[in-house]
Amino acid sequence: MLRIVLFLGTNLAILVLLGIVMSILGVDSRSTSGLLVMAAIFGMGGSFISLAMSKWIAKKSTRARVIEQPANQTEQWLVGTVRRMAEKAEIGMPEVAIYNSPDMNAFATGMKKDSALVAVSTGLLQNMSKDEAEAVIAHEITHVACGDMVTMSLIQGVLNTFVIFLSRLAASVIDNFLSGDEEGGGLGFMGYIAVTIFLDMVLGLFASLIVMWFSRKREFTADRGAAYLTSKEKMASALRRLQAHHEPSHLPDQVAAFGIRPKKGGMAGFFRSHPPIEDRIAALEKL
Repeated sequence: MLRIVLFLGTNLAILVLLGIVMSILGVDSRSTSGLLVMAAIFGMGGSFISLAMSKWIAKKSTRARVIEQPANQTEQWLVGTVRRMAEKAEIGMPEVAIYNSPDMNAFATGMKKDSALVAVSTGLLQNMSKDEAEAVIAHEITHVACGDMVTMSLIQGVLNTFVIFLSRLAASVIDNFLSGDEEGGGLGFMGYIAVTIFLDMVLGLFASLIVMWFSRKREFTADRGAAYLTSKEKMASALRRLQAHHEPSHLPDQVAAFGIRPKKGGMAGFFRSHPPIEDRIAALEKL
């Protein structure tokens, strides 16, 4: 119940905030062009604010500890491996962090290629060989070098824009149709909010299909990058280790799409951020 109330409250706040921003900018939200401008401000703006905060959110949500000064041989090896992979990929040295989790996982995030974050779980360091862990790090470095975080944000921002735009445009059409020439007709304020929330959910579902499709594609690219930076044998070995590991992914939803292994669930694979591991291994073997 609390989640429903928060969801309704968030959408109501968005509607109010949209109106305030449009008034400040002098844009007529009643026009199609005005509505599109409004949707772009919130769709693209929200996506890039999330990207700008991604490192901070990732550190807080996983309680990752950034290695300022390596305290042992494992941390020295980790920092040295990240530096070596970053130099090969021709990007700036990322921040290196470790987070406590039995799950064998790692992720990369950040707004710029030269100031990213690469975080590795304690479970991965404890259960993978150095060759396998090196391949996983190379996989994450490839995500950074390819600018996947920025591209994901661009795609998400464009889709957010059209979800906001189309849901409110459709709600306005429905409202105008129901009102006709009668006084007091139409959806009313609360009805309009309810319709836009419903359409946000439906259109957002379809938007998620596109985002997850791209996310699965970039995993294959990152695997190929890791094979180039290390070897396809090392990357395939790391994936087989993940395949045999039955501990569920503990990465928070905010960074799950940037991890090396997927979270469980998904409808026929369409809403999964990662392709099946066996498909990734097969793709590597064809290189």
